Amino acid sequence: MKGKSVFKSKVKKRRTVSVINYLRNNYQLYLMLVLPLIYLALFKYRPMFGTIVAFKKFNVFKGIMDSPWIGFSHFEETFSSMDFWLALKNTLILNFGDIIIGFPIPIILALFLYELNSKVIKKSTQLILYLPNFFSWVIISGIVAQLCSGSGLINSVITSLGGNTIEFLTVPWIWRIVYWISGVWHGAGYGLIIYLAALTSTDPSLSEAAYIDGAGRLKRIWSVTIPQIKGTISVMLIMSLGQVVSIGFDRPFMMSNTMVKDAANVISTYVYSVGLQSARFDFATAVGLFQSVVGVSLILAVNTIAKKIGEEGVI
Repeated sequence: MKGKSVFKSKVKKRRTVSVINYLRNNYQLYLMLVLPLIYLALFKYRPMFGTIVAFKKFNVFKGIMDSPWIGFSHFEETFSSMDFWLALKNTLILNFGDIIIGFPIPIILALFLYELNSKVIKKSTQLILYLPNFFSWVIISGIVAQLCSGSGLINSVITSLGGNTIEFLTVPWIWRIVYWISGVWHGAGYGLIIYLAALTSTDPSLSEAAYIDGAGRLKRIWSVTIPQIKGTISVMLIMSLGQVVSIGFDRPFMMSNTMVKDAANVISTYVYSVGLQSARFDFATAVGLFQSVVGVSLILAVNTIAKKIGEEGVI
């Protein structure tokens, strides 16, 4: 028994010494984590305390803790509002349209550029496609208005060719198409970089072997290249599906107008008009909490499905 205890104490001492040596050799890396951890604690985790406002009748003068509890009253009001269900429907339509139209395009562009041999074309195309990502939606909505308005560039070309003016920004279903295309233009460059990075880690010898076996370029892309980046594609798809009930405020707000209000009123603009403009911060928090819970649930559900069919997940 004494021999075992002595052996265990020696093992513990060796582990302690090894941990101390490890920290001594890598302490710079852990010091670099201090600022990010402080940022997460102050600006990500600390604000989570404010979610209890969703269950209170918030009074600015009383503060969060002294405001009276009202339970699920804000959620009941939300789910009984027709405007909320209209906003939720529009959010789902616009987000699913972004996924259906916008998700495959960066993959196609990445595969196209990866197959090119010209470095000049590759770099210039990447620059052109990624540049809109630096523009705010205020700028992009202004560009879209100049291009698609009744007297804009596109309608000027159409009328000069003998066609009729198309109301791109006043007909709801056409406005949605413009919305989706502008989203592709704005975000394709970001996705392109991610998929290009995944493609650079693929094994070129597999494609060469398929070429020797007589496979054409499209066949090699479909059967060799794409299966090697399925993990990246599945992760990006999971993250996209997890955000189908969440939508940014600036894009639909800046691109909408009174003529397409019924198609452009989404959850974020609904919270802005009903919650924030009326200083109902508790109601806005309740809607935001609903979005967060549904978003996390969707991510977990899609992640589970992806793992069951043999794909990589995010968790």
